[in-house]
Amino acid sequence: MNAAASPPPDLCAVILNYNSFDDTYGCVAALLEQGIVAPDRVVVVDNASPDGSGPRLQQALAGVRFVQSPRNGGYAYGVNLGFAHAGDCRYYLVLNPDTRFAENNIALALAEFERDPQLGLLGLNLLNPDGSQQYSARRFYSVLTVLLRRSALGRWRLLRRLHDEHLMLEAWNGGAFEADWVIGGGFVARREAMAQLGGFDEGYFLYVEDTDLCRRMWGAGWKVKAIPAVRLVHAHARASKGLRSRAAKYHLRSLYRYARKFGLPLLGHGRRR
Repeated sequence: MNAAASPPPDLCAVILNYNSFDDTYGCVAALLEQGIVAPDRVVVVDNASPDGSGPRLQQALAGVRFVQSPRNGGYAYGVNLGFAHAGDCRYYLVLNPDTRFAENNIALALAEFERDPQLGLLGLNLLNPDGSQQYSARRFYSVLTVLLRRSALGRWRLLRRLHDEHLMLEAWNGGAFEADWVIGGGFVARREAMAQLGGFDEGYFLYVEDTDLCRRMWGAGWKVKAIPAVRLVHAHARASKGLRSRAAKYHLRSLYRYARKFGLPLLGHGRRR
């Protein structure tokens, strides 16, 4: 660990592994080297990986809390399991294994929570490996925005403005800002808010659980924001792009669950409350 850094004592990290030994090990190693989280505040959950990466991580990551899930219950299930083993931290840092902090300024994220007692969840600025933005804060879905994201409609000039509004392209030029929802690949959440909501809805196996969580945050009186200054490099491949891939089918199934819970307007954006 970087001796010059002093990890915040009230922050725990939760990382879910599934067949991703190299990414998960690298993510944890980077967190410890940068001094972002103390080793005993890192929780690695293995979601019953069939490739044997779970036991290998348990052996390789000495000093880190390791949780072996009895089954692959999906992303929401695995992260909730991590929350249950995280102890008494005030804040949860949830990361995909394929993420790395560009620099250690996590203190800026925690300071935003101290400034705003109604802040429940804060999305980090997810970047592609080439430094371009993934625009990880969004407006809630409508039928039209789903089609814009998953078909050639998004290329039409007349519809491009709605697409750009959905991605909140103009919001990233200043400080922390309110967003309908943020991508679950990298965020910080207030433990009190997560406990009130019961964590993620485990009825989602993969995808849209982050949108659902943020929708429930707003509904329970908590705020959701994104912070441009805290940058997280995310080696993200948009596996669910299009309409026919296996990942896209998971996504569409999750969207159906979301629409049944909250409704899905035809045009514009969904409502926060």
